[in-house]
Amino acid sequence: MEIWLNPACSKCRSAVEILDGAGAEYTVRTYLEDPPSADELRDVLARLGLEPWDITRTQEAEAGKLGLGEWERTDAARERWIAALTAHPKLIQRPIITADDGSALVGRTEEAVREVLARTGGE
Repeated sequence: MEIWLNPACSKCRSAVEILDGAGAEYTVRTYLEDPPSADELRDVLARLGLEPWDITRTQEAEAGKLGLGEWERTDAARERWIAALTAHPKLIQRPIITADDGSALVGRTEEAVREVLARTGGE
């Protein structure tokens, strides 16, 4: 299991506490320092069953500067969104947990983190 996180984020710290409390084995990816490539982002989106705009932090100042609120949310615009997320990883919703079973989720709630633990036998 891998968790993409920002150590300054309280939701990320909470997810790590839950994983640690369950004795889960995982690796940490500090995605602001080690941003995902476009291919990695496409893979995670497929695992999440989401589109790039679904995991974009549209309230961030960078999103406003880029004008993301005006961008189309269509298949034709998908690669533009992916490029924005790889160039500006701060815009990626966090934490994202990828499990060894091929699933992934955005672990913003305790329930979501516990769900991934249940699927992977960690809890």
